[in-house]
Amino acid sequence: ASASPTPSRCTEPGADQPAYNAGMQLRTTTRIGDLPAADWDDLFDADAHPVLSHAYLHALEATGAVGGDTGWTPCHQLITGDDGQLLAAAPAYDKAHSYGEFVFDWSWANALQQAGGRYYPKRVVAVPFTPVPGPRLLGRDPAALAQLDAALRSHDAQRSGTHLLFCDAVPDGWLQRQDIRYVWHNLAGSPYADFDDFLGALTSKRRKEIRRERRRVRDQGIAFETRWGEDLSPADWQQVDTCYARTYAVRGQAPYLGPAFFPQLAAARPRTVCVFVARWRSEIVAVAIAIQGRDALFGRHWGCRADLHSLHFETCYYQGIEHCIAHGLSRYDAGVQGAHKLARGFDATMSQSAHHLADPGLRAAVQEFLQRERAAVAAHVDAERQHSAYRQADR
Repeated sequence: ASASPTPSRCTEPGADQPAYNAGMQLRTTTRIGDLPAADWDDLFDADAHPVLSHAYLHALEATGAVGGDTGWTPCHQLITGDDGQLLAAAPAYDKAHSYGEFVFDWSWANALQQAGGRYYPKRVVAVPFTPVPGPRLLGRDPAALAQLDAALRSHDAQRSGTHLLFCDAVPDGWLQRQDIRYVWHNLAGSPYADFDDFLGALTSKRRKEIRRERRRVRDQGIAFETRWGEDLSPADWQQVDTCYARTYAVRGQAPYLGPAFFPQLAAARPRTVCVFVARWRSEIVAVAIAIQGRDALFGRHWGCRADLHSLHFETCYYQGIEHCIAHGLSRYDAGVQGAHKLARGFDATMSQSAHHLADPGLRAAVQEFLQRERAAVAAHVDAERQHSAYRQADR
């Protein structure tokens, strides 16, 4: 990475922070846009983890999805050298609530507050509204990463704790929590030739059900196209946002992401935003918005203008599987929640988060709870794998 100027919104380490190796400093920035994009992205493989990229995090801030009164206050943690070079970083936020995280800790907050403590603010190291696994401590220098880990565990006097959500590794000294996510896998060494080849791997029952769902959509006169975000017109994006916003409106809440987020990300990182578009005549009636990495597709956002039979399954699952097969991607990560994905070729897979809590009583109670929860989650995963859609569950 090239040398980085000190960002205008960076703060220097305080006296209560741990000692650092000579030549290293801890800084906090409240605006990732003050950092050169190349410096951030050079800390990790941004093509494999596009939701951690500078462009993704900057689009969240620039479009108002985080910051302000959203309850997500950016406080990105940086380890720099004496020359200002960025050595390690963590995408961090002070949280005033637990919305938009997909790792549910409301009961922990209630327990601490009933005991006379204060759970909020807390700090999360995560990608807001995006339950995609990946590294959370970014960097290639082991010493800098160790200092970053120490820093994340040193602010508990100000906050109730720090949480690494959907992390690919749990550092020593952190509490591990596990959950279930659903991932479609292309066959390693022998990828599917096409969608029919994929269907051939399923049980007869599941194969017939999927064909019936796809036929129902076609019979309603709905056609599909796959578009890269940078190729959509402003009018197209307006229709996409109408579909996306309706998903939240029916639940009585505002969308997490505003209408400018995906177009800005698509312009900054071409061939990253992949949109599966369902059209009835010339009108867009449903969309699924996915993020594509080097070898994987990450699906999360969907919306429709009308509730039509099987439209959700086709738009969100089958179009994505076809896209992965056509482009040789190894997996399609459809995210957390939704056991109905099992019947459509997705596997139950573990994800994890890491937690460091300041209050000793809460920490002990949560540690005991997590031991029981991990056993229950493991049993649930085993049970779901017994109901795999595939002819050979251990393929």
